[in-house]
Amino acid sequence: MIAIDWGTTSLRAFRLDAEGRVLEQRRSAQGILTAAGHFAEVLRETIAGWDDALVVMAGMIGSRQGWFEMPYVDCPAGIDEIAAVMRRLPAAALAGRELWIVPGLRTRDGAGVYDVMRGEETQLCGVLAQTETTRASVCLPGTHSKRATLVEGRVDGFATAMTGELFALLCEHSLLGRLMSDGGHDAEAFARGVAHASSKGDLLHHLFAARTHGLFDVLRLDQLRPFLSGLLIGHELNDLPADAGIVHLVAAPALLVAYEAALAQRGHAVRAHSELASARGCHALARRAGLV
Repeated sequence: MIAIDWGTTSLRAFRLDAEGRVLEQRRSAQGILTAAGHFAEVLRETIAGWDDALVVMAGMIGSRQGWFEMPYVDCPAGIDEIAAVMRRLPAAALAGRELWIVPGLRTRDGAGVYDVMRGEETQLCGVLAQTETTRASVCLPGTHSKRATLVEGRVDGFATAMTGELFALLCEHSLLGRLMSDGGHDAEAFARGVAHASSKGDLLHHLFAARTHGLFDVLRLDQLRPFLSGLLIGHELNDLPADAGIVHLVAAPALLVAYEAALAQRGHAVRAHSELASARGCHALARRAGLV
């Protein structure tokens, strides 16, 4: 089968064997924003040469701006509940292929406000397929980071933090970014940011330190970006319980390094999962739906 993780700005395709192992993978910059109106053509080109008929797609391809809008499944939900809502596109959508789309997940916070995810639910299914603990915390860093709680084989709930988007906005379009120079990752400055996030004061106050540390030579100008990154990630992790146990981390390599460091600094043990969690999740859902 073929697993597709189709987001807003990119597409990842995985060719899997019968046991869900990745045989080949491809990447494309044709996210749903650039592929709008010609999804079939983009998919056909991306998976050309792979003769598998079954294609399971997850992510923003199932959003209102995607190929077909899928509903949200309410938490708590696991592989069973998500697989039951998967839908097949009409056969004419792409000749010779059997196309299925995975639904998103929806939850409410303590104030009753909705939170949603598309794509991460499939990564969580990949984690669930490999996790036997009765309760676990999962961090899924990104533009809009998610932190989910798994209970008895289901996603019990989750919360979104706009960590990545806020970092980009502050660096590129705010007063804070004017002092910054790009010197790459700096572990010491990053750790200072993580530590500062747990000090007295709130995020809106703490953010200004990314300017004053540069004005008064507390940090070099090339250390301000990693400091800000650590500060934002530290705030994202502030309400992670100290007794959370092993934290499962699903991320691309660069974010994996940063979040592993921040979690270790806070005293949390980490189990890292690669981006292949999405492919494993698609396979687990297809198997539960009786497609493989």
